[in-house]
Amino acid sequence: MSSAPSAPLHLAVALDGTGWHPASWREPASRPRELFTARYWAGLVTEAERGLLDLVTIEDGLGLQSSHFLEPDDRTDQVRGRLDAVLTAARVAPLTRHIGLVPTAVVTHTEPFHLSKAIATLDHVSSGRAGVRVQITARPHEAAHFGRRTIEPIDAYDSPAAQDLVTDLFDEAADYTEVLRRLWDSWEDGAEIRDAATGRFIDRDRLHPIDFEGRRFSVRGPSITPRPPQGQPVVTALGHQTVPYRLIARQADIGYVTAHDPGQARAIVAEIRAEQEAAGRAGEPLHVFGDVVVFLDETERAARDRLSRLDTAAGSPYESDAPVFTGTPAQLADLLQELQAAGLSGFRLRPAVLGHDLPALTRGLVPELQHRGAFRRAYEADTLRGLLGFARPANRYATTAA
Repeated sequence: MSSAPSAPLHLAVALDGTGWHPASWREPASRPRELFTARYWAGLVTEAERGLLDLVTIEDGLGLQSSHFLEPDDRTDQVRGRLDAVLTAARVAPLTRHIGLVPTAVVTHTEPFHLSKAIATLDHVSSGRAGVRVQITARPHEAAHFGRRTIEPIDAYDSPAAQDLVTDLFDEAADYTEVLRRLWDSWEDGAEIRDAATGRFIDRDRLHPIDFEGRRFSVRGPSITPRPPQGQPVVTALGHQTVPYRLIARQADIGYVTAHDPGQARAIVAEIRAEQEAAGRAGEPLHVFGDVVVFLDETERAARDRLSRLDTAAGSPYESDAPVFTGTPAQLADLLQELQAAGLSGFRLRPAVLGHDLPALTRGLVPELQHRGAFRRAYEADTLRGLLGFARPANRYATTAA
């Protein structure tokens, strides 16, 4: 058993359909007939909260899921279709009290003004537990849903043309996130007076235009939604290489990375920290979480057998951008602590079969980590920023006198 690190781990869980394995919907624990119901998603998030997790992310997209990375497929033997992640989070918020709610939002083709007020609203209805995972898309068929611009097909993300496109999209995502952050600050704290006796509802001097001008966006502001309870909801992003690492360093509070071993984890963290310093954010808190797909069982053999059975049902071996773990809660705890020692401050775990692996995490992994002194035994903060150890930021537009 590993000795407990000095800093407790942060844990998140990534919710997607019935699980991250494409055949997960065929497992008895998956309840695919309930997949598009509020009850299903409420059950997942309340189970995650039962395990005292910091946050859940909810996957989303602008096109149907596909077995091909850059184009649609015609498969009918895998889950297709999603509920809107932001609306799902808002529905679940009143049913939970502590866990952070972080829907995915594709920022390519969409408008930052709309997303800013949606996430601000989520922060209000959850009493300060909102975040967002910003994501880009380079898929031509998704651009066709909007008709505003054309994205040319690319063969692979590692070609020069693809790298130019992806760099442009991530630069756009950085501008988009800057607009989100400015709009969240466009109302000062206390801008709502709400004094019926004097007839003053709002202090107009505490609402500020943001006057953002960029290559893709020109946003006047202010928002229509008062400043969120957290001041700034938590911004997160997934990265696999330098270009998305730069977005994480420039704009995110949490970056999710796919380190496959401690050496790779150290190198990724060092690169993100260097980019963070280059962006002028060296003094700001920024968590780097490792993503891991988990098949969790009482024995390693059972986990491997389950993966094999699911692969057979899917017709091909499971592949992932993230490391794939098969084993017991104690073995997973060992792995997480080993990666934490390499510089990761937390983990976003992707349950292979949500109906099986999510309870295995909350009722198996969490007690194991608690026994090691490596994870909380109770929620110690009421906001997501508080759980992550972040202060509530000052408003950039507030005057010194205010």
